[in-house]
Amino acid sequence: MPQTLAAPAHSELIIKKSRFIGCVQPMPDRASAQAHVDALWKEHPGAAHICWALLAGGQSAAVDDGEPGGTAGRPMLDVLRHQDLEGVLATVVRYFGGVKLGAGGLVRAYTDTVAQALLTAPKVQLQRMKTLQCLVPYAQEGLLRREIDAAGAELLQVQHGTVVTLQLRLPEAHAAAFVQRINDIGQGRVGWDDAPG
Repeated sequence: MPQTLAAPAHSELIIKKSRFIGCVQPMPDRASAQAHVDALWKEHPGAAHICWALLAGGQSAAVDDGEPGGTAGRPMLDVLRHQDLEGVLATVVRYFGGVKLGAGGLVRAYTDTVAQALLTAPKVQLQRMKTLQCLVPYAQEGLLRREIDAAGAELLQVQHGTVVTLQLRLPEAHAAAFVQRINDIGQGRVGWDDAPG
């Protein structure tokens, strides 16, 4: 089952006078990743390269930022894939030390920097979430809100019309049991949109 990171983790390597500053961190999408890389450039205006790799479903990316093609971004992405991670950004800021490393040396430097950061990175299981919409009479709104809290679900939206419509999100693995429990205590007065099968 894929994992993501609970918090950023850092590493730093010096290889033949070049300084490689690595970071791995949770990141939801490419726009957020690009904004983070832009901020890194402001932090490290003297860096030679800021290479990065994002593993985030269809928004994944691998950027060599001027290093020879395939020597930085793609190897960094492979390290993330090998660790079965999802929703993770790896960045490596390189300060050039005057000694060329060659293609093999660059691949090793970038993969080692990311791998070192991942050694200390706190990992958490990635849970698939399910959004449910529940329709209840006004008299049962309080009961349902207590059940949502007890299940550790997130209440997203409440609408008051002829009935109360509550939209909630919880781990997909718990959705069917939650629906069954609400149906049992609701005595047939609870309606569902998008209920799990």
